Amino acid sequence: MIIHVESLHVEPLEEKVAELVHFMINKYRLRKVVTKEEMLQAVIKNSKFEFSVVFEKACKSLGVISGIDVKEVDPPTNSYVLVNSLDITYDEMLSDDQIVPRNGLLMMILGVIFTQNNCASEAEIWDFLIVFGVHPDREHLICGETRKLVTEDWVREEYLVYQQVPDNDSPCCKYYWGPRAYAETSKLKVLQFLVKIKATDPLSFYFLYKEALRDEHELDQATHGPMDLATTRSIEEN
Repeated sequence: MIIHVESLHVEPLEEKVAELVHFMINKYRLRKVVTKEEMLQAVIKNSKFEFSVVFEKACKSLGVISGIDVKEVDPPTNSYVLVNSLDITYDEMLSDDQIVPRNGLLMMILGVIFTQNNCASEAEIWDFLIVFGVHPDREHLICGETRKLVTEDWVREEYLVYQQVPDNDSPCCKYYWGPRAYAETSKLKVLQFLVKIKATDPLSFYFLYKEALRDEHELDQATHGPMDLATTRSIEEN
């Protein structure tokens, strides 16, 4: 899916960032290293923007939207490799190679649900995403139309579950983790992702980390049998 920037009201810098993101994603899908020289020739060209500014913003967008990290593998040649840092498999199912992976977006939503006592309203989800420039009623320059992705696609694929619940004024929709989310990620990984993209102190999620560690402990017990006493105490103390 190609987003035609001329149909959107965007700043020239953001347009250039989106162009670089799509270029880097193509390299990622081909499992090829990307170099600074290639990016300069294919995207930056005679742009008025400094390469370092565009590149930094593109790397941040890849991390937040796609859950993809950009790692330098050869400093002398300014060569980089793109690495998927998440275990979500949704983007592997997509047949359109021009769609930017959006697993980071999904992890953010799962994080909102977890931090809202494992149940979040649609308004709470969008309030969080808007901080990162993702709006329910506006096509995003990099990840495209997102409302359908949240309300239909990820529900159909069982990453999210939603239910209408009664409200004082009118019924509202609440979102929960779906069975596939539980199968492919964990509360601990989601918290770690939130801390990373928000660049916040992990201690601000102290009690949530304790809950996530308890879940990891219970899952490990169910899978491998009871832990020894020392390991159990270590988890509880953390």
